[in-house]
Amino acid sequence: MFDELTDKLEQTFARLRGKGTLTEADIKEGLREVRRVLLEADVNFALTREFLERVEKAAVGVNQLKGVNPAQQLVKIVYDELTAMLGERQEGLKLGTIPPTVVMMVGLQGSGKTTTAGKLARKLKGEGRQVRLVAADVYRPAAIDQLETVGGQIGVPVYANRATQDVVRIAREGIEESKRARDRVVIVDTAGRLQIDADMMAELKRLKEAVRPEEILFVADGMTGQEAVRIAQGFNDALGVTGVILTKMDGDARGGAALSIYGVTKKPIKYIGVGEKLDALEDFHPDRMAGRILQQGDILTLVEKAQGLVNEEEAKRLEKKMRKEGMDLEDFLTAMKQMQRLGPLENLLKLLPGVNSSMLKQAKIDPKRMKHLEAIITSMTPKERKHPDLMNGSRRLRVAKGSGRPVQEVNALLDQFRQMQKMMKKMAAGGGGRPPQFPGGMGGFGGGMPPRLPFGRR
Repeated sequence: MFDELTDKLEQTFARLRGKGTLTEADIKEGLREVRRVLLEADVNFALTREFLERVEKAAVGVNQLKGVNPAQQLVKIVYDELTAMLGERQEGLKLGTIPPTVVMMVGLQGSGKTTTAGKLARKLKGEGRQVRLVAADVYRPAAIDQLETVGGQIGVPVYANRATQDVVRIAREGIEESKRARDRVVIVDTAGRLQIDADMMAELKRLKEAVRPEEILFVADGMTGQEAVRIAQGFNDALGVTGVILTKMDGDARGGAALSIYGVTKKPIKYIGVGEKLDALEDFHPDRMAGRILQQGDILTLVEKAQGLVNEEEAKRLEKKMRKEGMDLEDFLTAMKQMQRLGPLENLLKLLPGVNSSMLKQAKIDPKRMKHLEAIITSMTPKERKHPDLMNGSRRLRVAKGSGRPVQEVNALLDQFRQMQKMMKKMAAGGGGRPPQFPGGMGGFGGGMPPRLPFGRR
């Protein structure tokens, strides 16, 4: 997410950090570079100009602050202005006082609107709210089937009426059924087009008047940059959207859509899609996103993921055992499975402060590697997992055959695990130590620590 933008901004600020003091000329030169980076990321030109004007104004007298590196202070100013550009504060879904709350999903074909409707339904269900989906896209082939499939996967009922193409009737019937079932939220999936046209907007206006939704969420492809902003403005002018969901943000989106859409429409980004799976929908926090862009990490999001998916009791048990007895391979397998629940490891590492794309490339994270490790460990006997020292040559060969992996991988796992045990014992004794090469090929990001962050944090 924003890998290219993040790396270029970091390069710019790294050059400024190399200076003991910053002259006005240094600041102007740095901001010119920031301007170039933002425009290359397809950020709206007018917004870019206004953004830099505010940063330059705030940066006046930056050298007068004592105890803070001027470059770090400049980064802090950029962080504050980025946060403001992204929307300043997080805005969640607005729920009506009288259920069900009607949410209308709008957008063009190909933006991921139907899948996003399912993701939102799953998220709301996970928050304890009874949800229903309404299939009001009667034009796209198999759109109803797709929504019904998604609903079945997440355990959310879907209302559909294949006997009519009257979307107003379908939506009304779906809402009435939702009322009878005492649902808290009903999500109406509407038809999209390949481009904005008068017929589509006229239909959406009729639908809006008929169902009076509390929320009209525009779903935009985050990879399309300024095109997404232009389309969002068209939908907002016609319907008065209440919020935005950006999809496909798990790829290397240039960032133009995310950084421009609020400034142009003044409508908050409420959620972002960060993967294909139905659980890959995150609340959008402007301050946290600004932190990600500037490599300050997003620890709060990481903690929230862990709180929802990691078994706290099991985690406490593992910690207590490791402190007293140390970790065995059974414990390692349990911990690894807990980590896998949080999603791809690469995405988790991106939430840590100071981690950039080059570090991730050095880490050589292979998603299949984790499955291979699990196959190796599960091919061992319980006694072997408890006492890895028992693994002699014949046992290693047996495990290799049982797991379908080369004996070299078995050897590497055992060697790396032994290193990790030694390090943990050393740390427990207060000796510190260099991070080991963890099983899975991700050790210390090439042996280096994350670089010093803005505001003097590491």
